[in-house]
Amino acid sequence: MPGGRPGVRIWPVGSLLHAIADSLEARFNPVAVQGELSGFSRSASGHCYFSLKDEQGQIRCAMFRRAAGLLDFSPRDGQLVEVRGRLGVYEPRGELQLVVESMQQAGEGNLFERFVQLKNKLEAEGLFDAARKRNLPLLPTAIGVVTSLGAAALHDVVTALQRRAPHIPVVIYPASVQGAQAPEALRQALREAYERAEVDVLLLVRGGGAMEDLWAFNDEQLARLIVAAPMPVVCGVGHETDFTIADFCADLRAPTPTAAAELCAQPQKAWLGELDDLQDRLHFGVERQLQASNQRLDWAAARVSRPSHLVTRQHARLAGHAQGLRHALHTGIQHKKNALQALGLAFPQALGRAAQQHQRRLERAQLRLAPLNPTLVLQRGYAWLADMQGQAVTRVADTASGQALRATLADGEVDLTVSAARLI
Repeated sequence: MPGGRPGVRIWPVGSLLHAIADSLEARFNPVAVQGELSGFSRSASGHCYFSLKDEQGQIRCAMFRRAAGLLDFSPRDGQLVEVRGRLGVYEPRGELQLVVESMQQAGEGNLFERFVQLKNKLEAEGLFDAARKRNLPLLPTAIGVVTSLGAAALHDVVTALQRRAPHIPVVIYPASVQGAQAPEALRQALREAYERAEVDVLLLVRGGGAMEDLWAFNDEQLARLIVAAPMPVVCGVGHETDFTIADFCADLRAPTPTAAAELCAQPQKAWLGELDDLQDRLHFGVERQLQASNQRLDWAAARVSRPSHLVTRQHARLAGHAQGLRHALHTGIQHKKNALQALGLAFPQALGRAAQQHQRRLERAQLRLAPLNPTLVLQRGYAWLADMQGQAVTRVADTASGQALRATLADGEVDLTVSAARLI
């Protein structure tokens, strides 16, 4: 070709790509590859796009709808799979591409295994317990955002907050969200937010990506720092299907960064509508109170403007009270007279009944006392023996020979002298 060096072939781009594709077809296809899924996505057409990777590299893959429809599992990032397909070149971008015709599980990838192990450990310690998680403030005075200054997530969050609640200040705590230095950067941003204590709720956000892209949010120290936050933390990392350890530790998980902003800031229009309603209710209440006061004022003015009517009504009320008092006094006296008459009639009868009751009680007492009369005992031949001082003598030991005694019999007394004492 004109302008070309002798002995060197000048390839058109398309021809070179065709030649490379033919070489790959001849040398490798069909090919079987094992690797870890990364960035798996399924388009609306049913085609699937992802990468296969290991420690040494990665290759882009496409799996068209027909082959994807034969899958017997749901692929996810971090899974270790075996695929079969044909290696080729995607000419519009000049990229090496593996068109996958079948896929089967070959175990879990290293990242996913580490994720599951850490998740199980922290869950066993209670870091994910719903009981310890706090509700978001209804009306935050300031909202903090931890993310990268260059992240699309920051733009989405700020845009959502400006749209919904432009009156709420937003404080940004910048941190790297991807790479080896990201976990420490995120931890430092959280510590700064805790120390400054200038926000009521904290958003930890990042856009979507493969599992390795989001790996900074699976750091154990970061998880424990989120749990120790003095304010509620909302985690909005990745897309709705992405999960990280930070999601489980946060007080609330949002499916996207935008959703995180919407969850912590109620629309300003809603609050303004509430204020309008309260203003209307207050205005109506004040109007009602004023109307009632005006009516009372009119009534009072009418009474003051016609004092003769007021005096007449007061005289009528006094006359009614006087009549009621006289009636009550007459009725009370009559009741007392009737009561005295009734008592006068009932008193003799009650007195007679009381005398009869006492007479019967006296007779019953006499009947009970009669058997105890000592004269009856003396009439049966017994005697009451006493010394000359009147003290009763009941034992032989109380007597002495020659002692003077007095015996009381049924019809009189006999003086005696003790001649001898004998025990029975």
